[in-house]
Amino acid sequence: MALLLLFVSLLALHVFLCTSQSQSNPHSKNATFQVGVLLDLDSPTGGIGLSYLKMALSDFYALHSNYTTRLALHVEDPKGRVIDSAALALKLLNEVRVDVIIGPQKSSQASFVLNLGPSTFPTDRAHVPVISFSATSPSLRRRSQYFIQTAQSDATQVGAIASIFKKFQWREAVVIFEDTDYGHGMIPYLANEFYDNDVRISYRSIIPLQPSEDFILKELYKMMNMQTRVYVVHMSRPLAARLFLKAQELGMMSEGYAWIVSSGIMDMISSLDSHVVQSMQGVLGVKPQIPESENLNSFSQRLERKLFQNSNVKKETDLSFIGLWAYDTLWALALAAERVGYSDSISKYSASNINSTNLLDFKISETGPKILQAILLTKFERLSGEFSLVNGQVEPSSYQILNVVGGGVRQVGTWSPAHSLSRMLEKSGKTYQGAVDLQGVVWPGESTHVPRGWEIHVGGKKLKIGVPFKDGFTEFLSAERDRQTNTTKPIGHYIDLFESVIKALPYLVQYEYVPFLIGNDGSYNDFVHQVFLQKFDAAVGDITITTNRSRYVDFTMPISEGGVSMIVPITYEDSNNKWTFLKPLKKDLWLTNIAFFIFTGFAVWVLEHRINTAFRGPPSQHVGMICWFPLSTVVFAHREKIMSNFARLVVVVWIFVVLILSSTYTASLSSRLTVQRLRPSYTDVEELIKNGKSVGYQEGSFIASLLKGLGFEESKMKSYGVADECSEALTKGSKEGGISAFFDVTPYSKIFVSKYCNKFMEVGPTYQTDGFAFVFRKGSPLVADVSRAIISVTEGKKMSEIDPICADPGGTGSNSVSLKSFEGLFAITGSVTATCLAVFLILYLYKNKLLLQRIIANSSSSTWSKVCAVCRHFDNKDLSSFPFSRSTHDSKIQLDNTSAFSHSTADLQLSSHVEEATRPIQVASEGANHEIIPPTADIPTSSHVDGATRPIQVASEGANHETITPHPHEAV
Repeated sequence: MALLLLFVSLLALHVFLCTSQSQSNPHSKNATFQVGVLLDLDSPTGGIGLSYLKMALSDFYALHSNYTTRLALHVEDPKGRVIDSAALALKLLNEVRVDVIIGPQKSSQASFVLNLGPSTFPTDRAHVPVISFSATSPSLRRRSQYFIQTAQSDATQVGAIASIFKKFQWREAVVIFEDTDYGHGMIPYLANEFYDNDVRISYRSIIPLQPSEDFILKELYKMMNMQTRVYVVHMSRPLAARLFLKAQELGMMSEGYAWIVSSGIMDMISSLDSHVVQSMQGVLGVKPQIPESENLNSFSQRLERKLFQNSNVKKETDLSFIGLWAYDTLWALALAAERVGYSDSISKYSASNINSTNLLDFKISETGPKILQAILLTKFERLSGEFSLVNGQVEPSSYQILNVVGGGVRQVGTWSPAHSLSRMLEKSGKTYQGAVDLQGVVWPGESTHVPRGWEIHVGGKKLKIGVPFKDGFTEFLSAERDRQTNTTKPIGHYIDLFESVIKALPYLVQYEYVPFLIGNDGSYNDFVHQVFLQKFDAAVGDITITTNRSRYVDFTMPISEGGVSMIVPITYEDSNNKWTFLKPLKKDLWLTNIAFFIFTGFAVWVLEHRINTAFRGPPSQHVGMICWFPLSTVVFAHREKIMSNFARLVVVVWIFVVLILSSTYTASLSSRLTVQRLRPSYTDVEELIKNGKSVGYQEGSFIASLLKGLGFEESKMKSYGVADECSEALTKGSKEGGISAFFDVTPYSKIFVSKYCNKFMEVGPTYQTDGFAFVFRKGSPLVADVSRAIISVTEGKKMSEIDPICADPGGTGSNSVSLKSFEGLFAITGSVTATCLAVFLILYLYKNKLLLQRIIANSSSSTWSKVCAVCRHFDNKDLSSFPFSRSTHDSKIQLDNTSAFSHSTADLQLSSHVEEATRPIQVASEGANHEIIPPTADIPTSSHVDGATRPIQVASEGANHETITPHPHEAV
């Protein structure tokens, strides 16, 4: 009985718990999302994709058993047909009422499904997301907002392909792709990436989805007859297998060829037949990089046991990135479904569409938009890396660089958007970022030498080399008649140089010359344009590199110096001109000399005026001294003694300047008077334009457009085909119907001037160019090799042959000396003089600051009167200075000696004191100038006491004499 009660209690508890769980989850009975799957199950991609989807579904709910939502897969097989994919998509929308569609498998199928409908996409109208892990066309995402691309877009691999071209310095490529949305989708992105890396697509081969054998052979034959030997293949694996088998038959998988395939071919390449893999030996390819992780290693182990149980699918031991994308896609969908929860997935039609029979009328899903938003926000660590969507696409990842060797592939490097191309070590598996060498690449034909990427000799064809022929200016290039063959062949320096360069190439190049006449029928621009039109493979001769020409052809490195020079007649300077003595120095130097003469004289006068009587006197004396003293130093004729140390320093520096200036002037003037001086008639282009002078240029040259750009009128421009005609026109000048200047490139200018040395001279260059060069078609692979060969050839004595030396027509004399040559010298003397003046004025203001303060503080005086008072004070002698203080001291000594002598002879002097008082007494100090000062009326004239009534003249030998009146109380 007790056991029965216990059983009933447990049963009631179980019912209660089930009821509680049911109430807590009202949708537990309907928590299933309907997921449609469109895959071609007969194809390797479809079979592997479905297996990965089922494995992901099992793994996810085994790990998340507590989730309340489930995914139900409804698989449909369109068998590769585009229309069937659309029909099955309609069936899933109308009958199954799916919330999400995974697929379609191919880009063409996805494109057709997305474009189905008269105005809007059916998936957009039904609000059902479409998620594809295998459709990689870059254009699909732009078709619909409800399309999610969990596969790497083909646009992300073009950077990896271009990096291979950059590594091996290939400049041309032939692109082979299938005529489907998948094939066309990547090509615009690849072309842009090639353009950024200076790679030219020389040919695009479009292969139909199901081509005939003859069509494939025809395309391959066409590519064999081209110069390019690097091929980029982007198509499905079955079509690529047929292409490589035919390429092997034609010998295009031999040494010298290079093949690069896209990621769609490299994925599961071992699933191809062995003979197909053998035909692809040496092929390089790219494949998305799958980062290693513990989850990936665990999954790889389980893959051997659970994957590919379907007998229709060939076992593939290598991990397929398409399969991993399928696995991650379903995992992300399951996470999004759990986040959304479940509600009635399909709403009813609107009233207007209830009776509609249109097959394209769909019921609108309420769950689809929620799932779309949830998937876009889903992030987790997936098997193939971090799952994160940006604008409905997975973020770009790194790519492996693979090489088909033996029965499979091996990795030789990696590429990433951040670090570009890098090398991977086989032993450690680590990647050296920045090391751009790919490790151990085996090329077609089992060659280890990197293919050059092009072949110049194909089927006995010769390169057509255009050569310009003209009547004149044939110093570098001319035509010669071959009597044996009765043909015209080019000769000259540039022909010899071109042939030497071709011989220096490491391979054989066959060519033939094709003449092009320069003159009325064509110009050099027309000649270069023939290369762009592919009438010539290249052009040699005196062809100048210009910006406009480089836009449609390629130039080699220059073979001569560049620049456009102006040639003008020579004129002789008249040495008997009355103003010749002014020409040794330029105007700016003359004016600077005059300014510094006055400045130096004024500085010496200021420094000497208060202490030196030679610099005193009336205003006219001051002006004369300021002008005289610096000029007298030119010939060292100055006799004034300098008392101030500041003035002595100024004079010493100034004499040094004068010495250099006088010697320079003497040398320049002597040269002008003894040597005949040549000068150009014109030196400035602006002068020619301003005066309306006529100018000339070589016929057919680009210089015509250059002169127009400089500002010359077309009526003032004349072309000449022969050098003698140009010489005659220059001799006549513009006034007589000739020209005043002739413009030509530097090599021809040197030749012309050397031929007429005594008549014309070169001025310039007035316009810079890069010189002459050989011309090739845009993107020609020969440009780099020819440029290197030019360097090796011209390193010797080859280029010296085009540098003629003109015999010296006579001395050219010396040019006028400009101020620039003496800027440093004037800076020194100016700074020394200014410094001395500044120090002197500071000392003067400091010594007389009390007096100056009283003058300035006098408020009753005007500003002008104050200035005059300061000037009058400055005009006074500085009796405290060394020259005057020394003179006063010597005078006192002489006065004492005179007083003693006068007492001993008093009787003799008393008899004649009246007469003596009328005569000034001269007290001389040695070295002073004599100046007599008469006695004043206030001084008594008595002979005994007032012997001082006579002025006493104190003189010193060699000095200026100044009479000093003794003090009234001083005894004589």
